[in-house]
Formats: sequence, C-alpha cells, structure tokens
Amino acid sequence: MIDIRNLKLAFGERVIFNEASLQINDNARLGIVGSNGTGKTTLLKIMAGLLEPDSGIIERSKNLSIGYLPQDLTELENIPLIDFLKARAGISDIEKRLRSVENKLSLENQNTENLLTEHSKLERMFENLGGFQFESISLKILHGLGFKNGDELKSCNEFSGGWKIRIALAAILVSPHNMLLLDEPTNHLDTESMEWLENWLRIYKGGIVAISHDVRFLENIANNIAEPSNGKIILYPYSYDDYLIIKEQNQAMLEKNYAAQQNKIKKIESFIDRFRYKATKAAQVQSRIKQLEKIERIELNPAGSNKIVKINIPEAPASGLEVLKIQSLAKNYDGVNIFHDVTFTINRGERVALVGVNGAGKSTLLRLVSLNEDPSSGIIKYGHNVKAAYFSQDSAQNLDYSKTVWEEAKNTQSKLNEPQRKNLLGAFLFSGDDINKSIKILSGGEKARLALYKLMLIETNFLILDEPTNHLDQSTREIIERALLKYQGTLLIVSHDRHFLDILAERVIEIRDGVIFDYAGNYSYFLEKREEAINADNQNDNKIFNKRPEKKLQPQNKNIIRELKKLVQNLEININDTEQKISSIDAQLCDPEILAQSDKIKALMIERNETEKILTGLYSQWEEANIKFEAAKNNSV
Repeated sequence: MIDIRNLKLAFGERVIFNEASLQINDNARLGIVGSNGTGKTTLLKIMAGLLEPDSGIIERSKNLSIGYLPQDLTELENIPLIDFLKARAGISDIEKRLRSVENKLSLENQNTENLLTEHSKLERMFENLGGFQFESISLKILHGLGFKNGDELKSCNEFSGGWKIRIALAAILVSPHNMLLLDEPTNHLDTESMEWLENWLRIYKGGIVAISHDVRFLENIANNIAEPSNGKIILYPYSYDDYLIIKEQNQAMLEKNYAAQQNKIKKIESFIDRFRYKATKAAQVQSRIKQLEKIERIELNPAGSNKIVKINIPEAPASGLEVLKIQSLAKNYDGVNIFHDVTFTINRGERVALVGVNGAGKSTLLRLVSLNEDPSSGIIKYGHNVKAAYFSQDSAQNLDYSKTVWEEAKNTQSKLNEPQRKNLLGAFLFSGDDINKSIKILSGGEKARLALYKLMLIETNFLILDEPTNHLDQSTREIIERALLKYQGTLLIVSHDRHFLDILAERVIEIRDGVIFDYAGNYSYFLEKREEAINADNQNDNKIFNKRPEKKLQPQNKNIIRELKKLVQNLEININDTEQKISSIDAQLCDPEILAQSDKIKALMIERNETEKILTGLYSQWEEANIKFEAAKNNSV
C-alpha cells in the first residue's frame, strides 16, 4: 500500500501539489487522468520514490515491490534481450551464484555440507522467482507485446525507441513486483498488443496505477480514477465512464455554488463600501468585514480550463465522388516487401481508419497516399478537385525554427482572425507566455502539436492523419474529435487510440501480412470480424468483409438496398426501445417513493444519461443509414 498525506511540491513559483493526499491499496486499479501539466507524471515518480516532495508523508508497505514504467525512454544495456529480462527479474544474479556453488562442489577439499545447504537455498529462491518457467513466460510476454521469434536473442540496442519502451514494459511484467506504476503504457503499442496487455493486467494479482490518455484502456482496467487539479488530488471511486458523469455533475454544482457565493460576497462588499465612513454603521461594517474574512472561497479551475473550445476545420470546395483510387500498389525497401497488390477506393465523405500491427506498413502507405514517397509499383490517383493535407510526426520538421509559436501561427495562411487563432492555440495547449516561445526550444510533443495546429488552419477536403492525437491531453483530443466529426471532407487516419477510431471511423482497412482486409464498419465491428476471420483461419489475399463496391452504390444492386433497408428498420426498433426506456426512467423519477431514496435517484440519473448518449448515437446512425438507403433506391431506378 502507498499512503500519501499532505503532499507539497513546487517547481519555482509553480505549485504542483499543496496539501494533497491519496491512498493506494494493495489491489488498486487506479487510473490517473488530467490535463497536461497538472502533475500526473510527477505524482507517479513520487510514488516510485524517484522524486522527493518539498514536504508531506509518503508511506509504503514493507513488502512493497514497485515496477515503474516511465513515459520517456531510458537507455538499455547492450546485452541480449532475454538476458536483460533475466537481470531485471533478479534471475541472472541467482543463476551466477548457483553456477559458482556448483563449480565449488565439483572441486575437492570443499565444505560439501555448507555448499549443499547454500545450493538448496539458492534453488528455492530461483524457484520462487519463477526461474524454471522464466524463459517460457518471457517468450509469451514478448510475443504478446509484438516481438517475433528470435527477437529475444537480439541485443537491446538493435531495437528502435518504441520497441525499447516495450522491452522496459516486458521487464516489469516478468519481474516479481506487487505494484505496477505505469506512465502511458499503451504508447508505442499497436492495437493487438494493447488488447493483450489489458488481458494480462486483468488477471494481475497486485496493484496497478496507470496514467493514460487511452480512454478504452482506462475503461477496461481502472475501477477508480484520481485527478490532480489545483494542487489537490481528487479521488473518484468509480469506473472511468461513471467518473465522467460524476465530474460533470460536480462541476455543475461547483459552478452553481460559486455563482451564489460570488453574489453573496458582492452584497457584503457593497454594504461595506456604502457605509464604510458612517459612524452609526461602524459596528455593522466591522461585522461584515469579519464575515467576509471567514468565507472559505470556492475556487474554479484556472480561467479557460473548463471552457469547451469548439473549432471548425476550414474546408475547401467539395471534391469529386471518388477521392482516392489505389490500384495494385506495392512497396519494398532493399528487397524487403512491405505490402503488395493493394487495391481500394475511398469516396467523398468517408472516414477510413488504417490499422495493423507496428511495422505492417501503415505510415508507409500514408506517405505514399500523401504523395510524399513513391511506390515500388502501382497507381495512386486523386479524384477531381481533391485538396489533401497530410500530418505525421515528421510534420514538425516543416516548422520554421527561427520563429516563435505565435509568429508561426500568425503567418500560416488562413481565414481565421487573430483572436480565433489564439483561441485555437489555447486548445492545443499553447497559452500565455507559451505562444512567445521559440520553436527551436519546444519539446518533440510541443512541435507535433504546433504542426497539427497549422493543419487545422488550412482549407482541405481530404485529411491524411498519422497519429494525430499523440502528445494531446484528453480535453484537446476531444476538441479534435468533435472537429473531425463535423468535418464534411474525407478522412484517412492511422491511430492507436481505439476510442478515437471507434467514434470517427465508419470503415477500417487493415494491413496484415503484406495485404489488406477491408471492413465496412467502425473499429468495434472490425475487432469482431477480425476475430471471426482469425478463428476461421481464413487468410485469403485482399479478403473483403462486407466489401464496398468501387462506387458507393451501383445501379440495380438489390442486395445493398435490402441490407440498408434492414439496417434502417433495426435502428428504428432500437430507437423506439431506447426512447421507451428513457420514458420508463422518467416515470420512476416522478415516483414519490423513489424520490425519497437518494441512492436510487443517483443510479437512475446515471442510467438516464448513459441511455441518452446511446439514443444520440442511434439517431446519428439512423440518419446516415437512411441517407445511404435513399441514395441506393434512387441509383437503382
């Protein structure tokens, strides 16, 4: 257990924690969330004993063994991967001591009895650490994290930065820790590895504390949420979904109480100002002054942090129906084939997610589609009036390092005026003096955010985005999410953020084993169908699931019309059932007996909010399906 009490920490004049407290139990499943700069990583380092606070009490259980995964890369020893894992788990040291004792036993004139006792002791330690099963368990973990057979024999220095983070994570998972402190553990993982990690953590017997911007990860792992805010640590004993509801309700109540308190303060101050110099009112004025001093002021979050920033991505005139046509595309580097015979078409208004394991060729395909790199063979063709814009983590290289953030923002061609540009900069976590920083001193994440910001200023009708939500906090991700949902152009996105993909994508193209698989549905649909395909071991090249025709709806395609009609009818049934459920909840909330039960009211309100969200989604799906259904009928005439 970790018990934090009255924690104080400041960096210069910037206060991170002020009298903050938090208790983490042995079997905790705690997610830490919050805006960038609120102290999430700092808190994790304090828990791990890597950072000392200015004051406060940090107590840890005597038998606590912590495995800490930093967000930033640390250098690894230049030794084979499996040896690195053994060293981190404490296996190597015991193996060496066992070999030493065995060598001594093989010599004459040795104290055999003492050596046998020591050997027996070391064997028990080796067994307790899982030494006899260590290599098989390690290989399972490495495979789950995306490593290939034989990688365990490679030197750690042969791997790139993202894979080194995976090695560090593997070292934690194979070690006998009973508390894991994980800072953005899903960074650098592909979706398959994320799903494997979640399954592994579900059965882990120790405590878990994780910082994550991955909503799906928090939904699947955490049953409590902690949020550093205004120097305190607010604990929400709820799942992530319920945390969002309760936080919104608490914020509304806080703002209501704040407004009431401000009104009261203004009345008291008005009385004091009015009668300050009247002798007959002196006693009453002094009473009001004391009353004012005793008021414990309600504080809202820093100015602007609660404000919902809405942005609209500037759009160029609409493109032709066919935005992108790919035919027989192939790419190889130095004779190594990345993918081959890739053929697909993207039509106007489609939101397409490109997925696959790390190294499958997703970013390579986006570079080809954006015309930043040439294919080995095949055709890439843009449709009529397509105005594309491309974002990648390398986009930061296109910034002018001689300028400040604001100079770069101001000089980017756009129809937005100066206040609108500054407001948008704030949404991308550049505010106050930050906008006057020189670009050359920005961190990699800050440069990537600025490059994405610039993309949001220009007019486009086809956005090609490679990991656009990296380096963004949750609130900024939601801003981008809302903007992309309103965007009427065409989207092609690579992202490891499964929640982001589930909301945005209506079609998923997977690159697997050098070929593509096309799924006409959102990310959840893709997961379901991929699982079915894997179970059936059906690996046909360019296999299409609910294959989309070359044009959205070909004339006389009765099967498509029938399927769309069925989809519309099913959605209407679901909408009707959901509306009835809301009516039933409303009726219960009017029942006097239920109104006397605060817990029951709270549960019903949470259920109603969740059902409202479902209904909103169903309406959106129905509208989209109905438009396609009507278009299909018209095209069939």
